[in-house]
Amino acid sequence: MAISFYDLTVPAFVQTLAALEKVLERGLSHAVDTAIDPESLVETRLFPDMLPLRFQIISVAHHSAGALEAARSGAFMPPDGRQALTYAGLQALVADTRGKLEALSKDEIDALENNDITFHFGERRLPFTAAGFLQSFSLPNFYFHAATAYDILRMKGVPLGKRDFLGRLRMKG
Repeated sequence: MAISFYDLTVPAFVQTLAALEKVLERGLSHAVDTAIDPESLVETRLFPDMLPLRFQIISVAHHSAGALEAARSGAFMPPDGRQALTYAGLQALVADTRGKLEALSKDEIDALENNDITFHFGERRLPFTAAGFLQSFSLPNFYFHAATAYDILRMKGVPLGKRDFLGRLRMKG
C-alpha cells in the first residue's frame, strides 16, 4: 500500500489537534477545579529559555495548516509568536486549525507533494520540496510543540496521560 502525501499529513495533524483540544479542555477544567486562573497558564514555560504555552499552540497551528499553505504558496517563515491570545483563544485556534484541515481534500493535498517551498529564516533561504519540508521539518516541529504544550499542562498538575496525547487512534474498521 502506497501512502499518499495527504495520508502522511492531514490525518496525523487532525488526530493530534483533536487530542490537543481535549488536553486544553482538561487543562481548563483543572484550572477551574483548583482555583488556578487559566490565563496564568497561557504564559507558562517548562524552562525559562523555552517559549510559553501560547507559542506552543501557535506553532502547532503553524506547522500543520500553515505548512500546507506554504506548500501552496511556496514560502514558509517561522510563526509570529507575539499574538496575544487568551486561554479561550488558544482553544479556538486549535479548533479552527483542525476545521481547516478537515475541509481539505485528498486530491488537493496530494497535488502539492512536489511543489517547491523556500523556508525564509532571517536572511537565510532553504529550498525544499513540499514532501521534504513536511517530513523533515514541519511534522517533527508539529509533534514537538504539541508535546511541549501537553508537558506544560502536565507540569501544572493537569491529570493527563499518554492516551490523552495520542487521541483517537485510527484503527481498522
